[in-house]
Amino acid sequence: MSRRPSPAGSPAPRRALAALALLAAAAPARAWSPVAPADQGRVVLETFTPRAKMAPVQFDHWRHRARHTCRLCHVDVGFAMTAGDTRVSAATNQGGFHCGACHDGKATWRGKAIFAACGDRAAGEAEGRCQRCHARGDAEQRRRDFEAFAEGLPRRGSAGEVDWEEAELRGLVRPADFVEGVSIPRKALKMEKDVSLRSHGWMSDVLFSHKKHAIWNGCEVCHPDIFPNQKGEVRRTMLQISSGEACGACHGKVAFGLGDCARCHVKPVR
Repeated sequence: MSRRPSPAGSPAPRRALAALALLAAAAPARAWSPVAPADQGRVVLETFTPRAKMAPVQFDHWRHRARHTCRLCHVDVGFAMTAGDTRVSAATNQGGFHCGACHDGKATWRGKAIFAACGDRAAGEAEGRCQRCHARGDAEQRRRDFEAFAEGLPRRGSAGEVDWEEAELRGLVRPADFVEGVSIPRKALKMEKDVSLRSHGWMSDVLFSHKKHAIWNGCEVCHPDIFPNQKGEVRRTMLQISSGEACGACHGKVAFGLGDCARCHVKPVR
């Protein structure tokens, strides 16, 4: 039996609007509000910089996302998913860890050497090299850099963010998933089954694609830390997600925000 649409002012729309208002009031605004594309996934690394009397490192995910998968950096290289937990330092970079896994002056990208992350300032390293990463940041320059970077890439949403999924599908970006000397060769996993996640509210169900997420994350980024491996349905509320749990570990931070409901809630209402 088909459902007849509720007339305006009926209880169903009022309940939906009331629930949305409650979520907006209780959840962090950042998760719902569009973030400027140039600022999406921006991380400031400043654990050790005050001691070294240097400006913090301004890291923009988009500068690296077209080159590497999330799994490569967060699993093989070992960057923590929580900002500040990795404790990146000049010493770890010079030892070939963290940023130094690629930024060692020897690794190449498209035939060009990748600049070394950290040098020995006491040995007379040029200050300009340090400033490639250690800088207070110019918001307008970052916006211009992003627009130049994103030219020709598909855009989506009210903020005009890069549609990374579409860009990868078209072959416009080809993120590497292996770094020699860091990654371990392994066979590709064959988990391509879509999973229907039941919505317990007024929204349609979510159709979750393992294949789409595995291209960027593999399995290890999500399981078991973010999503424990267990049988049966585990209910996740939008309040939990907007607070950084489950899908919210990435969405609203480095992936598209939660305000774009139709990107996830795509199955017809039962």
